[in-house]
Amino acid sequence: MKEAMFYEKLDRMKVQCHLCPNECIILHGKRGSCRVRENRAGTLYSLVYGLPCTAGVDPIEKKPLFHFLPGTKAYSIATPGCNLHCKWCQNWQISQRGPEDVDCFEMSPQEVVDNALKAGCKTIAYTYVEPAIFYEYVLDTAKLAKKAGLKNIMVTNGYINQKPLKELYKYIDACNVDLKGFTEEFYVKYCQGHLKPILDMIKTVKKMGVWVELTTLIIPDLNDDSATIKKQCDWIVKELGPDVPLHLSRFFPYYQLAHLPPTPPETLKAAYDIAKGTGLNHVYVGNMKLDNTEDTFCPKCRKKLIDRSAFFTVNSIKVHDGRCGFCNAKIAGVFSEKAKPAVKREVKSKTKKK
Repeated sequence: MKEAMFYEKLDRMKVQCHLCPNECIILHGKRGSCRVRENRAGTLYSLVYGLPCTAGVDPIEKKPLFHFLPGTKAYSIATPGCNLHCKWCQNWQISQRGPEDVDCFEMSPQEVVDNALKAGCKTIAYTYVEPAIFYEYVLDTAKLAKKAGLKNIMVTNGYINQKPLKELYKYIDACNVDLKGFTEEFYVKYCQGHLKPILDMIKTVKKMGVWVELTTLIIPDLNDDSATIKKQCDWIVKELGPDVPLHLSRFFPYYQLAHLPPTPPETLKAAYDIAKGTGLNHVYVGNMKLDNTEDTFCPKCRKKLIDRSAFFTVNSIKVHDGRCGFCNAKIAGVFSEKAKPAVKREVKSKTKKK
């Protein structure tokens, strides 16, 4: 165990966790909503420090990150637990359980870094569950990774308070934020969370210079209406700029939403067209094959720059020093280990009217 960061001692041995917007008040012997932060006699502990339940090598495209060191591999780790409770979670066997219910193993922050280097990875990805719930483990690992020349990636639901966010993301190079929907009602009913803190998180890390990509799972009848999708994409263009990649993923029946059908291909195609119509330059479709929607194209000359195929395979990359290999236009992203996020322009005009 390791004493947790970002909590407040209250009377009668109670504590209040300030790590995420849940702001859990935890009695002695009890845990927060995430299941992995426990109050013991007025001291809050992380129960999963140095105890991942999974670790391995992934293509970085699996995160998904398409504009951050494409074609490289990431060393991915996760512990049990999560601070949201999404009804479709694909990793519910670990995200919705405590550490005593999952097979965990010891791996210190230094061992994570050593394993990543031995595997030839360029990055360490904190992923599969919400990595903020193993905050101290991520922070210590990320600091060591930086010293070793590795990049750090968060695959996150974005549900974290601003103070811990700003402390951690000084060491984070890229993130994919799972923007699950774009209404408060959706987040409350299906995730047991709130939308605004996530939007605030995305804007904050973007301003910090972290490379940001977004993913939205399109779920039939829950978050697939065209007006909401357009509103989300308009927000991205206005608040983040048109070069932030958006990944639209196909839903498959799972967990507590096993009664719903898979997302129809025409729904994903319509969402893709809406997103492109709002001015987003890089929109991708995941979990199904839709022609050219996994490839990267130059926004200026429209030629294919990164050719991708099944199983996150990158066949060719025609981006050189962050520029289009055909017309030399600047391409948003990080395409070399020493590069910083390159964004050609920010949108200052008002959101387009429908």
